[in-house]
Amino acid sequence: MSATPHQPTVTEREARQVAEAAREQDWRKPSFAKELFLGRFRLDLIHPHPMPAEDDVQRGEEFLAKLRDFCETKIDSARIEREAQIPDEVIDGLKDIGALGMKIDTKYGGLGLTQVYYNKALALVGSANPAIGALLSAHQSIGVPQPLKLFGTQEQKDVFLPRCARTDISAFLLTEPDVGSDPARLATSAVPDGDDYVLDGVKLWTTNGVVADLLVVMARVPKSEGHKGGITAFVVEAGSEGITVENRNAFMGLRGLENGVTRFHQVRVPAANRIGPEGAGLKIALTTLNTGRLSLPAMCVGAGKWCLKIAREWSAAREQWGKPVALHEAVGVKISFIAATTFALEAVVDLSSQMADENRNDIRIEAALAKLYGSEMSCLMADELVQIRGGRGFETAASLAARGERAVPAEQILRDLRINRIFEGSTEIMHLLIAREAVDAHLSVAGDLIDPDKSLSDKAKAGANAGVFYAKWLPKLVAGPGQLPRSYGEFNRHVDLSPHLRYVERNARKLARSTFYAMSRWQGRMETKQGFLGRIVDIGAELFAMSAACVRAEHLRLTGQHGREAYQLADAFCRQSRIRVDELFGRLWSNTDDLDRKVVKGVLAGTYEWLEQGVIDPSGDGPWIADATPGPSRKENVHRPIR
Repeated sequence: MSATPHQPTVTEREARQVAEAAREQDWRKPSFAKELFLGRFRLDLIHPHPMPAEDDVQRGEEFLAKLRDFCETKIDSARIEREAQIPDEVIDGLKDIGALGMKIDTKYGGLGLTQVYYNKALALVGSANPAIGALLSAHQSIGVPQPLKLFGTQEQKDVFLPRCARTDISAFLLTEPDVGSDPARLATSAVPDGDDYVLDGVKLWTTNGVVADLLVVMARVPKSEGHKGGITAFVVEAGSEGITVENRNAFMGLRGLENGVTRFHQVRVPAANRIGPEGAGLKIALTTLNTGRLSLPAMCVGAGKWCLKIAREWSAAREQWGKPVALHEAVGVKISFIAATTFALEAVVDLSSQMADENRNDIRIEAALAKLYGSEMSCLMADELVQIRGGRGFETAASLAARGERAVPAEQILRDLRINRIFEGSTEIMHLLIAREAVDAHLSVAGDLIDPDKSLSDKAKAGANAGVFYAKWLPKLVAGPGQLPRSYGEFNRHVDLSPHLRYVERNARKLARSTFYAMSRWQGRMETKQGFLGRIVDIGAELFAMSAACVRAEHLRLTGQHGREAYQLADAFCRQSRIRVDELFGRLWSNTDDLDRKVVKGVLAGTYEWLEQGVIDPSGDGPWIADATPGPSRKENVHRPIR
């Protein structure tokens, strides 16, 4: 596709450089997941399970009780689904109980909840209605509060955080009609003009944008004298002159989502509203997402819990061939999967969240794995629930109620969860993002060897450094505690979980060896092997989930909270996970990746166009990507702040 006049022309190499510059380059704290990908099973980093402070627990539980009462008495999910909008009085009620400020410090009027309890709250409210969970998450996890907490000036915090805590809804605006996961193509501009910047451009899929009071906007500042330039973050008043919400978008799920298209035309933003320095916008966005990504899998945990509840109740009540359908193995295996996976996913989210609260570990990979794993597995759980319910799973809750049956929105949760595989980094992008972090140690010592722009002297120096690193690292991948039959014996309780931890340790080393072999084989072409990298990441996600499940089971045993049952669920999950891991390892080297690439080239060349004959395309007319040329809006402003 050729670039439109306002669209930057960006080469593949330039796009990678932009993404690489936005990464956090250093690892100042230990990371369990990073070590796992390097073949080092550092159980000591997550076991014993970290514990929250008592006052944090008390404050969190008090709010959860208040939120549960609100959800049960004030939220009518069926109405939101029917009217495709969250009633204003519901949003006003959430403001009244402080739900907009769950993560904002008490000194700014917020509740000051920990990440653990913020996630529990999102799981709760998201189960009542996922669109409300998305609204609260977009506002606090990636909207104005989190970037200001991490990068804002004291003046910015004093001005904006009290508003965000109680009254103002915020949104995060990065995506554009022709810009998704490739921010190097960002076209929205912010031109310096005296003490202001002047914004022009169009933003797409602005969650909360239709009702927002404050926006975090990513825009490109042109390089000029006194201005470094680059993609930069700004806090923008949503009611500013020149801002038009041109459309409220509609989706297959999350029907109450206030997501729109926002146009900026000559919008003046004070320089005092710039977050961080010029050019730091992407780094701010990625750093914000390090913990912000945990909110999405938290709501996936809530979905899993609901799927388990419905599967249990329905499968006990529904009888076929003389016994409850749950007792038929074909259905029972699905229920077991839902129960075990929900347990493991909650273990992953709670562990990552508690580590985020303690700030003792670098959890950027853990949070990304939680998002990836949670979004994929929750969709599978919801799909299995629909299958368990049969025809009733495909039928809408309204239709079920109309003919006198319980209004179970199984098909709705499947629709609502589907976006999570795209939100905040699609599964495919998450694979690449995590893979980049997983191979960071290798690129740090040997990256210059495969960089075509490096000189011979740079390559020689890199070769020497790599030799030293691998001489120490490779021998450690040969043997470890996973080969000793009594290792991790403290996990041999009601059920023996120690074999699973030994399996994780052995396969962490195998994963590292596989990664090293692939880098040696493909070198500079490694980044193009996205199928291989995706499987490497999926193996790491399973190993992380197994580790978290075992640690959580032991934690629950020690604290007297269903320890025996937790061990059973952890054992079931690990056995299911090990089957998936073994399959993924097999597919690392035995797959159809090369053939798939040939077929794709044929499809794009029209070689198989004959295969498309015999159907009618019901799609409407229009361009694949809407025109985003800067200029004044020609549409009605559908912005409707809730006051």
